[in-house]
Parts: sequence; structure tokens; C-alpha cells
Amino acid sequence: MTTFEKYELTYYSIMDAPDEVLNKFFTDATREELISWLSWNDRNGVYNDEDHMNEFDCLMTKKDGIENMKNQILPNRVVSGHS
Repeated sequence: MTTFEKYELTYYSIMDAPDEVLNKFFTDATREELISWLSWNDRNGVYNDEDHMNEFDCLMTKKDGIENMKNQILPNRVVSGHS
């Protein structure tokens, strides 16, 4: 079971998830799940290991993935308060 499935989220619905759910998701998500969402949401971004290594000479950490995801989600959120 993926973390998305655990919290009954889709790539779209996570953008409007309540803060509590979003924070739990970030705690439980794998680095790979974060990279998958980031790659889906920003097809021109540099997230997968090969591209990130070529561009930045390092792999993206889970912490970096969370920050990137927050930067893409939080500015555009509309949260209803219910999941």
C-alpha cells in the first residue's frame, strides 16, 4: 500500500488535503513517492536520481523532496477543512 492509498489521496487531491493529513503524508511518504509526485506535477523539473545527479551532483533527499512538494502545493491551496 502506498502512502497515497493509506491517506486516500490522489496526485490531485493531495493539493487540497488538510494540513494534518498533509503533514502525516510527508512523515510517512517515501523519497520515491515524493519524487514520483514531483515528476508528475512538474514534468520539466529535475527530480529523478539520474537527472538530479547530472544537474546538482547529488541525489535529492527526502527532506528536499518535502520542501519541493510544499513549495508547489502550499501557494495554491484551497482547503475545505474536511478530507
